[in-house]
Amino acid sequence: MEDQAQLDLLSSLISDYRQAPLNSADRTMLDYAVKLTVAPAEVRQADVEALRVSGFDDRGIHDICAITAYFAFVNRIADGLGVEMEADR
Repeated sequence: MEDQAQLDLLSSLISDYRQAPLNSADRTMLDYAVKLTVAPAEVRQADVEALRVSGFDDRGIHDICAITAYFAFVNRIADGLGVEMEADR
């Protein structure tokens, strides 16, 4: 049963994380990651403060920011070089 619950959570995260059954810290983290990804120039100190209020310390906030930025970087490199995704096997 736990496996089905995990699959249901994964499915809801993929379709729309805002509708997934998440705690407020996870939702705040994902809100920040999405904003950093789609509108990085709009990220403000208030966004970082929202993470802090949700329980993330400086190290956690750094890690969220660094991992989000890393994935954006890697994807832009791949896009810039015309790298094609491998087909699912």
